[in-house]
Amino acid sequence: MSKPSKYQARKPDENGIIQYSAEDNAVWEILIKRQLKLVQGRACDEFLQGLETLNLPLDHIPQLAQIDKVLYQATGWKTQPVSALINFDTFFSLLASKRFPVATFIRSREELDYLQEPDIFHEIFGHCPLLTQPDFAKFTENYGKIASNATAQERVYLARLYWFSIEFGLLKTDSGLRVYGGGILSSKEEILYSLESAAPLKIDFNPIDVLRMPYRIDVLQAVYFKIQQLSDLSTIAELDLLDMVKQAKNIGLFPSLYPPHDSAA
Repeated sequence: MSKPSKYQARKPDENGIIQYSAEDNAVWEILIKRQLKLVQGRACDEFLQGLETLNLPLDHIPQLAQIDKVLYQATGWKTQPVSALINFDTFFSLLASKRFPVATFIRSREELDYLQEPDIFHEIFGHCPLLTQPDFAKFTENYGKIASNATAQERVYLARLYWFSIEFGLLKTDSGLRVYGGGILSSKEEILYSLESAAPLKIDFNPIDVLRMPYRIDVLQAVYFKIQQLSDLSTIAELDLLDMVKQAKNIGLFPSLYPPHDSAA
């Protein structure tokens, strides 16, 4: 997960405040106003409730202390400022201790529509609303605890579980499919593609299938997994996931749904 980034984390001043530039705040405003329109009728109700609880500002990047106050009161979580991409040990350890890593930079206008690494908009808008919801928060914490005790090889499999749930998960509702994955919710193109395109597969969530499914981080997804309700995540987190990893390894990966010359995780 750790590699060089062209972005530099913003450092807090002596009062713990990050002084974002006018351009940083302008990019935030463009992104949040755009996504707030797109998530209506597409995001799950729990995400929309979380957005209302967080009450994110429209014209400037919020300070993490503001986010922490709301999250901690709701589920005991807080954010943890980080530079950019971080290593697996740090990532899993933070989740296990109910700290969600947030890179403190925001993308440039040139990468407004797609950024391969997570920035503060992706983390705050895409993930933090659902961290106000107990089922999602508990799943994220338990995932961190399980992955912290896994081997390097087991973590490769567990990364797929995170990818196809917390990042790119879909939820069945009486009104149709809705999104709960932060990687979709923070993306203009992915939120429309995941719900309205017939191109990707949309499969019922089965943990072993998820652990066996290759993915790529640099393209629109070829497959999404659907859960019945957000509380399903709590049930999944209580399973013996490391035993399921062994089963997945014995069965082998699914064939990649991407072109043969492209690699998938």
